[in-house]
Amino acid sequence: MRTPELTAALAEIDVVFNGEASPTEFGCARYCCPAEDAAYLRTPNSRVPPELVSRFLYKGSQHFTDHEAAMRRLLPQCAHAMADGTLEDAGFAPHGLGQADWRSWAGPQARAVETFVRAWWRAALGTAEPPYPVPDMFETACAILGGVTGPLADWSPGPEADAHLATCVQQWLDDLMLDRRPGFLRESSAATLTELRTWLGEHAPARLRSLGATDLADRTALLALSYDARWNDPYWSR
Repeated sequence: MRTPELTAALAEIDVVFNGEASPTEFGCARYCCPAEDAAYLRTPNSRVPPELVSRFLYKGSQHFTDHEAAMRRLLPQCAHAMADGTLEDAGFAPHGLGQADWRSWAGPQARAVETFVRAWWRAALGTAEPPYPVPDMFETACAILGGVTGPLADWSPGPEADAHLATCVQQWLDDLMLDRRPGFLRESSAATLTELRTWLGEHAPARLRSLGATDLADRTALLALSYDARWNDPYWSR
C-alpha cells in the first residue's frame, strides 16, 4: 500500500527520527522486557527485530523507563511496518503512538508523525484491499491523532473510499443509533461521539446510495437527527 504521498512521508520519518534512541531504557525487566531486548532501544542506528517492534508498540507506557524516547526509537520501523501491513497487534494496550505526547516533540518530529498518519490513512482509503481492515485503520489513525476530525476530513469521496465507508457504517451503526460509543471510541468524549455521528449523518447517505445501499443510507441519515426524532422518524413505519 504505497502512494507517492505515503512514500514521501516515510522518507521524512526516516530522516527526522534517524539515530533516535532511549539511552536510559531498561524496560519492565521483571515481567516482559529482558535486558537483551531493552538493549535494542538503547542502541541507535540498528534494526530492532520485527517481533519486538510489534511487542513494544503495544505495551503500556508504564512498561518503559522513557516511553516517549522508546517510541521515537521505534518510529521508522513502526511506520514502514504499518505501511507494509507487517505490524502485528501484539498486546492489550493501544498503539504506542496513541499513548505518546508526540505533539510536544520537536517541531519536525511532530509534523512528520502527523504527516505520516494522515498519508497512511488516505492511502488506505484509496486502496481496494489495504493491509488491515479499514475500521481498524480508522481506529488507529484516530487514536494516534487524538480524535476523529483529521481522519474524517481525509475521507473524500471515491470508489474505494465509499466502499470502505459502507463497511465502517455497517459496523458502527447499531451503536451510533443508540448514542452508544462504538468500541474504539469507548474512552472518547461525548463531543467526539457527536462529531462522528453528525459527520456520518450529513456525508455518508449520498455516498451509500451511490453504491446501491439504499436502506443503509436511509438509516444512516437518521444520525443527523436528535435521539427522539431519530426513533420517531417515518422510516420505521415503512
